[in-house]
Amino acid sequence: MSNRIVHFEIPCDNPQKTMDFFRKAFGWNFQQFGNDEYWLAMTGDEKLPGINGGIMKKRDPQQPIVNSIDVKDLDAAIKNIEEAGGTIIVPKMPIPTVGWLAYFKDPDGNIHGVYQNDPSAK
Repeated sequence: MSNRIVHFEIPCDNPQKTMDFFRKAFGWNFQQFGNDEYWLAMTGDEKLPGINGGIMKKRDPQQPIVNSIDVKDLDAAIKNIEEAGGTIIVPKMPIPTVGWLAYFKDPDGNIHGVYQNDPSAK
């Protein structure tokens, strides 16, 4: 557990156009994740500081860019978030073979992800 931001998501109307932009502007590489309209974004040399993320088709017109925070225990993190004044807006859900994810709003209304690694998630 790091309690650090480990992943970002950029929702967009036209994922291919967005990927083309980041590929041309910054040299990022992309790989589709499963059959969904979701592509993993590899942003650079793994030996250097930084994080990778994803490009996804928007699910809602107001969907913001989201950073996800790595935690050891998602259920405990959800409890801590709520006790600290945050609101869970997307409950705990599996990312098969990867882990567990939930989304929350902080007291100022910003949306974040909270993620627990668990390759056995189904």
